[in-house]
Amino acid sequence: MRLFVALDLDDDARRVIGALQHRVAETLGADRSIKAVDPAHMHLTLAFLGEIADRDVPAIVETLSTDIIVPRFAAVFQGLGVFPPRGAPRVLWVGVGEGSDQIVEVQRVVARRLEGLGIALEPRPFHPHLTLARWRISGSADRPHALPAASPVFAARVNVDHVTLYQSRPSPAGAIHTALTRSNLT
Repeated sequence: MRLFVALDLDDDARRVIGALQHRVAETLGADRSIKAVDPAHMHLTLAFLGEIADRDVPAIVETLSTDIIVPRFAAVFQGLGVFPPRGAPRVLWVGVGEGSDQIVEVQRVVARRLEGLGIALEPRPFHPHLTLARWRISGSADRPHALPAASPVFAARVNVDHVTLYQSRPSPAGAIHTALTRSNLT
């Protein structure tokens, strides 16, 4: 089964982020090569595990059911960016200001637990962000249109008190995410 670990957003944050998406879409115009992420499905991914054999899932659930010894905190989503940093953009994201260091610490705890089970995670440095949209087709000329248009000083605030292990199942209407367990921050 396909698994990932994420920070959840509350309904207020989803509404505010959805409004930000709308402002960005207005700025970009009728560009059909960009597909927005449905705010109802938004989360901040801490670790993408990919396809995991069913026999290995119980150990992952057990490991990620234990509390994380990091104090609860607030995270503020702000500022727009794109990946990759050069060339044609593929992902439009909103970054994290306040709370970024704490998110990185929580991600390190999650990564150590998963690596202790023999699960290899992406070697790239972790960059806390929330994906707003993805380009299906893009060119270098798309980059300046995406960024200066709506770079907000503040987008949304979320109180972070847990992380969730999700199963992701593809469907014609988009991925279906099912929570398998959560780790509370203490």
